Amino acid sequence: MASDYIFRAMTAADLPLVQRWLALPHVMEWWGEPEEQYALLSGDLHEPSMDQFIFSTAGRPLGYLQCYDLAGSTTAFGQQPRGTRGIDLFIGELNMIGRGHGSALIRCFVDELFQNGLPRVMTDPDPANGRGVRAYQKAGFQKDRAIQTSDGPALLMVRNP
Repeated sequence: MASDYIFRAMTAADLPLVQRWLALPHVMEWWGEPEEQYALLSGDLHEPSMDQFIFSTAGRPLGYLQCYDLAGSTTAFGQQPRGTRGIDLFIGELNMIGRGHGSALIRCFVDELFQNGLPRVMTDPDPANGRGVRAYQKAGFQKDRAIQTSDGPALLMVRNP
């Protein structure tokens, strides 16, 4: 159930957990070099345009989600309506992958954003990440177009209210 997910703001106390997750092969496959990613994520703790969350279910932390402002962005996402947010996430706990959590928690998080008036949410998974692309599709995202990012090729996906 979507209501079973809790998204709480990440704090410095969560950094050891996030660092452990980033070093796991199933996270590294799509997020890249753990030390570089850790430096980026920990560096964003006080970035006003970046909201970072630890998501959990049944009192157990499952993974990390970041939600960032895209308005006025000149990235590969193109010009977007004011209030548009981008999201990225990973499930850190390997034994929780393949159980439907990805699509359910994405839908839960994005539905709440729309209830708060956001006009659009976007994401850009690696096109080779079939599991991630399917999770976003199940959560209501539509494939938009292939784009090139600083991290390489990506599939731009969009969900509107």
